[in-house]
Amino acid sequence: MLNPAMLIAPLSIGAIGAGLAALISVTDKIVNNYGEVTININSGKKEMTVQGGGNMLNTLAEQQIFIPSACGGRGSCGECKVKVTSDIGPTLPTELPWMSSEEIKENVRLSCQIKLKEDVELEIPDYLFYIRRYTCTVERISDLTHDIKEVSMKLPQGQSIEYKAGQYMQLEAPKYGKVKEPTQRAYSMSSAPHEPARIEFMIRLVPGGIVTTYVHEHMQEGEKIDAIGPFGEFHVRDTDAMMICVAGGSGMAPFKAIFNDMIHTGRINERDCWYFFGARTAKDLFYVDWLNELQEKYERFHFVPALSEPEETDDWDGETGLITEVLDKYLKMPELANAEKEGYLCGSPGMLDACMDVMREKNDMPDEKIYFDKFG
Repeated sequence: MLNPAMLIAPLSIGAIGAGLAALISVTDKIVNNYGEVTININSGKKEMTVQGGGNMLNTLAEQQIFIPSACGGRGSCGECKVKVTSDIGPTLPTELPWMSSEEIKENVRLSCQIKLKEDVELEIPDYLFYIRRYTCTVERISDLTHDIKEVSMKLPQGQSIEYKAGQYMQLEAPKYGKVKEPTQRAYSMSSAPHEPARIEFMIRLVPGGIVTTYVHEHMQEGEKIDAIGPFGEFHVRDTDAMMICVAGGSGMAPFKAIFNDMIHTGRINERDCWYFFGARTAKDLFYVDWLNELQEKYERFHFVPALSEPEETDDWDGETGLITEVLDKYLKMPELANAEKEGYLCGSPGMLDACMDVMREKNDMPDEKIYFDKFG
């Protein structure tokens, strides 16, 4: 039987730790009144005076300047980078995992980790000045698979959005249940740019995910939800190289946008495109009929779905095995091996890393010709 004394010590330490954390937070707010601080952006292109004490990411958002952040400011994606040109102290331990030695040398910082205690000067890409917040209406929610929903939203009357197929937006879920503040996460748009008054997303349920749980369990058609963007550099390059596209799960989203955009512009008839989609079983596949129709209609478009663990009831006669194995087999076919190629990948970090190894190490595709959108 466990000795109660053995429980008291760790519980006491935990309680003391929690108490100290709360005390530090309260003390910081009471004692460290930072007053107003000035943020100077891009050598005076924009300057603002704000209340000190908040983090840079959220404070800039309050001023309608939105820095990309796939994790919503938790410090777990490494995307909210800005270059700080004034002295605000050394890089923090929470920033180091996301920084290259060159970025550290140039004082690139994670804006979500910087507390505004003093005047600061920074540099950001000019396009971020034009990022906007849109209060959208949820038009339709539909099930694509057992764990992926497609959400279609309409922009406010008279508003439209310009973006490149493949880019993403940050959706902001409101407070709900035990979630005490609005929370943002990044999702690729599956809609195409030629429909600028609506946007669409494919959102997979992540266990414990704040925004995905909201979408799957609480979101209702007709409600309002904020979307911020567009962000991202994942888009098709304007070349004639063969496109090698790889996705899994909700990584389908940017490719639906890209293929529809190629149909709209006519590019689908002008360059070869191979689309590899990996799933575990047949219940994880979706949009298969549409993609097969594209393959039948457009001579230069090829669709290769693969199941890693097909079930007997799937009656599957397509490719089987890990998507990396299937990808490697096809890349070694003369038709693909001898072509100039570009890689486009979207999905989980593990899948993308494995596919990039296949492209680079086993099939000699150069790094600079591989483009990806990696989920956090």
